[in-house]
Amino acid sequence: MNEIFYGAQEVPMPAWINETDTFIKKVLETLGHDNWELSVVFCNNRYIKSLNAQYRNKDEPTDVLSFEQGEIVEDRYLAGDIFVSLDALEENSRFFKVSADEELRRLLVHGILHLSGEDHATNKEDEPMLKKQEEILVRLAVGCIQENSL
Repeated sequence: MNEIFYGAQEVPMPAWINETDTFIKKVLETLGHDNWELSVVFCNNRYIKSLNAQYRNKDEPTDVLSFEQGEIVEDRYLAGDIFVSLDALEENSRFFKVSADEELRRLLVHGILHLSGEDHATNKEDEPMLKKQEEILVRLAVGCIQENSL
């Protein structure tokens, strides 16, 4: 059984967290991941910018960061942590003309794929990881996480 822990830094905990939990568990199931533990932390651009500067030497905000732990303890796989900037999520949804819910799902899948050991060199559509991300989103397109847009 997969277990997800949630936190919030410099933002209130989103009201739609239960729906997020259901979606993440479906993504993990789709990828064949079992007995995973991971955390998802929602934050703002200021907080994620500090992480991006500290760990990636990029002095700018980003939408999602994943920190892979990749450790097995007893029968559990401690996958790591995903940080999602709610500010960037909102900016992306406007820029790409998609709902905030769709963008949230995209960022969560992206983070989980990074915790799965996948990576991409660019943000071009033909990157194998990004293709896989979109395939998962299409497969799990039913249902929404958020009742209302951010």
